Amino acid sequence: MTELVQQIATELAVRPNQVEAAIRLLDEGSSVPFIARYRKEATEGLDDSQLRQLDTRLHYLRDLFDRREKVIASLKEQDKLNDDLLSRINTAETKNALEEIYAPYRPKRTSKSFKAKEAGLGEYAEKILTTEIDPKTALEGFSHEDYPDVDSQLDAVQHIIIDEWAQNIALTADLKQIFAKTAVLKSVVASEEKKEVGKKFRDYFDFSENLNKVPSHRLLALLRGRQENVLTLKVDGENDGPETRIHEEYNIGQIKPESRHEFLKQTATLFWLGKIRPQIEHSLLTEKRLAAEAEAMQVFAENLRHLLLSAPAGARCTLGVDPGIRTGVKLAVVNASGDVEAHSTIYPFAPKEDKEGSIAELARLCREFNVDLIAIGNGTASRETEAVVAEMMAQNTDLKLTRVTVSEAGASVYSASELASAELPELDVTIRGAVSIARRLQDPLAELVKIDPKSIGVGQYQHDVNQTGLAQTLDAVVEDCVNAVGVDVNTASPAILGYIAGLNKAIAQQIVEYRKEHGRFENREQLKKVPRLGERTFEQAAGFLRIQEGEQPLDASAVHPESYALVEQIVSSKGTTVQDIIANSEIIRSIDADTFVTEQYGLPTVKDVLAELEKPGRDPRPEFRTAKFREDITEVAQLSEGLQLEGVITNVTNFGAFVDIGVHQDGLVHISELSNGFVSDPHKVVKPGQIVQVRVLQVDVERGRVNLSMKAEGAAPVKAARAPRPQQDRAERSNERKPQGQRPPRKDGDFKRPQHSKAKSEKPQEQKIGGFGALLLQAGIKGSK
Repeated sequence: MTELVQQIATELAVRPNQVEAAIRLLDEGSSVPFIARYRKEATEGLDDSQLRQLDTRLHYLRDLFDRREKVIASLKEQDKLNDDLLSRINTAETKNALEEIYAPYRPKRTSKSFKAKEAGLGEYAEKILTTEIDPKTALEGFSHEDYPDVDSQLDAVQHIIIDEWAQNIALTADLKQIFAKTAVLKSVVASEEKKEVGKKFRDYFDFSENLNKVPSHRLLALLRGRQENVLTLKVDGENDGPETRIHEEYNIGQIKPESRHEFLKQTATLFWLGKIRPQIEHSLLTEKRLAAEAEAMQVFAENLRHLLLSAPAGARCTLGVDPGIRTGVKLAVVNASGDVEAHSTIYPFAPKEDKEGSIAELARLCREFNVDLIAIGNGTASRETEAVVAEMMAQNTDLKLTRVTVSEAGASVYSASELASAELPELDVTIRGAVSIARRLQDPLAELVKIDPKSIGVGQYQHDVNQTGLAQTLDAVVEDCVNAVGVDVNTASPAILGYIAGLNKAIAQQIVEYRKEHGRFENREQLKKVPRLGERTFEQAAGFLRIQEGEQPLDASAVHPESYALVEQIVSSKGTTVQDIIANSEIIRSIDADTFVTEQYGLPTVKDVLAELEKPGRDPRPEFRTAKFREDITEVAQLSEGLQLEGVITNVTNFGAFVDIGVHQDGLVHISELSNGFVSDPHKVVKPGQIVQVRVLQVDVERGRVNLSMKAEGAAPVKAARAPRPQQDRAERSNERKPQGQRPPRKDGDFKRPQHSKAKSEKPQEQKIGGFGALLLQAGIKGSK
């Protein structure tokens, strides 16, 4: 435990006692949001980001330490453990590194080496290694039906020797280090037939780059190309250095007689080319892939966080518009509370082309229900539908309307879900989509939690990374965002309640059922009457569940019930009431926080309570704004070099940012075009949902690609933080693909004769890369529904 605490403390640059306190609280069942907000004294101020890292590393290191103990036990049982091996095992920093060390010692009852030893060839292999004797002479007298001739016997002896050499961990570590210095990742097109179907990967049809320098997004693109059978990948490198090191290790140059020298020299070649090099190729690519996946997950998490915390339009009557052509444009009026007031379908396009009737219906709904906002989905016919809405607004200037384009990404997933069926049982699936679009504008967080984050489409190669790890990462982001904002327990859906600290889907549903049966909650204490919501759960969740206009004014704030007594002390000292002190900056700023510090309430808690009293229930999200697209530009073909446009950042990756400029296809601002100055990390410059001014650099109508710049026109070029390959970086824009399998790996104990095997991924890639349309509330992009 001490070693684990010290390692985490070092990684997070905090004190061991802070880590110990956090681990104790986590092991007791406390959630990260609860610890971050209400247990600052215990952890001495660790924030939610540090606690998330701590929690993730805690689980990983515990698994690593458990596995380490099992490996050590296995080696002791085999009587193979020595000081050097133990030291290497104890210093292995990753599970992958630990398994590499253990691999040569893992019991293998199907390897050729094992079978040869079972046949009695082990002593002959030892004799050839240690005695100056001709290998064939050494085998005289040996007989076994599985090895009928001297050639098969020599081949079996080589397997034994190679497996023994493979257990020389110091040697194999040196060989990996030597090979890695010259390792190059190469890709070629798999066949002539693949050139057409896989043209999105054409920048990689004949490509090579130093493996250490390949950025994460490019590696994932190459791996996807291989998974789609378009590309063949190979880790190449020099053999001379590693083979020289092997010869030095076993003094092969000094071996006599000549026949034995040639035999062991050939064995060394087989050891390197047939056994160790393929393993090293695989190991280097795996390490690179795991690092790329971790980076991609972090990119997705960061984008999702900004998306969920996008500015809400608020409680305003909204008309949701789900564009369509032949099937019509679906309309749904949603009131300020999110309830559906009316719905309809209009047909302004072919084949009906009832534009006049469509405008009349739009105007009727807006006028009858006092609509304030019009949320238009960004899918097929979005800009055409927007033009119809604009015409209606021009004809009805007395209506005070604001139209906003909203991403539809994942809307169809919600519409067909059980949750949507439960929430909107009387509505058709297509109408539910319009409702979701309207609600996304009103409160993006409340609506987007109803959708699997992977369906939102703000990731970087999201379907090519470990899906379990991705799901855990994204769930943590959603949980942190929901608890940062808090929810109204009397109006919240089960979907968002399920992310509140201490709650789960079952208890969230119980809260909603209790609310339906007994009416609204008037105070937080009533939550304890909900079935399965005990004291421990109440402690975790209460501070994040708000009750507006209830019996206790503090229930509408983030002040935890355990601190209500502290508020009473503060109020009493000022001779006022709770109701009068809330939002009264003059009184609150006159209070000396140190005065109220006790064993029960530390200074951080007192300061947090005072801050919350000054701005109760404050929303951390920014103020709502919208972007304005050029009404005369709706298609990629209408763009031209040098055009200045306003757009919205929809997705941020390691190589740049995608921007919706209202042409059904996001444009890419490469990292080298984000700023006049050097940019090392795009996330430090732009964030999803940000409204930006861009300039068109290049348009490829055929491939639907648009290169943009945020730099001032005429600005001097700036070297990009990564290799500036904007065209190659665009390979992630692929469509849906089916998951494909992979050839089974070679058995651990076998090696191939001197020929290179292609470097293999540690696991089959999962699925496809989703559309990069981000779910923006201010303005949408072309995303898949």
